[in-house]
Amino acid sequence: MLSFVAGMVNVTGFLFMGKLTTNVTGHFAYFVYDLSVAEFWKGLIYFLYLFAFLLGSFSSGLLIEIANYYQKHNRYLAPTLLECAALFTVWAANTFFVGLLPLDITACILLFAMGLQNSFVTKISNSVVRTTHLTGLFTDLGIELSQLLYVKRNHYETQKPQLKNSVRLRLFIITFFFLGGLVAGYCYVEQHLQINTLLIAIVILLVGLFYDAFRFFYIRNKRHYENHHPRRKHKRTIRRQSPHSH
Repeated sequence: MLSFVAGMVNVTGFLFMGKLTTNVTGHFAYFVYDLSVAEFWKGLIYFLYLFAFLLGSFSSGLLIEIANYYQKHNRYLAPTLLECAALFTVWAANTFFVGLLPLDITACILLFAMGLQNSFVTKISNSVVRTTHLTGLFTDLGIELSQLLYVKRNHYETQKPQLKNSVRLRLFIITFFFLGGLVAGYCYVEQHLQINTLLIAIVILLVGLFYDAFRFFYIRNKRHYENHHPRRKHKRTIRRQSPHSH
């Protein structure tokens, strides 16, 4: 879901202002180039792009650490809501106040949002998954595919299930990033939604939050019920047993 949203934001940002907003590698190259030719004002713009992504990542990490300190059940609620707020700000500013928000500031807000998302997904997956850019994903995928070819020769048999799961996960993320971009391009160009395409991304994020909240409360209430009604739980266990088990 999050990689789908990242793909949507990436394509929408590019179509709207000609800038990529889900990673900073290219922006860093432009930043260094502008400094090398003494174009300091242009370099400052790219520095702001880098700082916005960093600030998003820092903010997400800080919010998660605060939630951990207070033992909140959903540590990723605040970063996700902040990402929604950032995307909504871009949409509202460019819908109701056209021309008021400079494109460079718009790019900074989107980079901030993607920094937020990349940070909390990295925390969720213990630094295994990144959803907002594909460079690392393709690198890791290539390494793991090469290991699969030499499973027996290099004695990776015990790691084979883990390798397969990892390859499957990375292909899943790449596919949904692609699909998110495809949907965004279709909605932006063919359906003439333009910047309104961001609203779809916001809705997807909110639906994901509601689903996680529903799932959490459902599981918690189920456990609470079973702990306070042990007899019914015991009866269900007996019914599930085979009559030949005795």
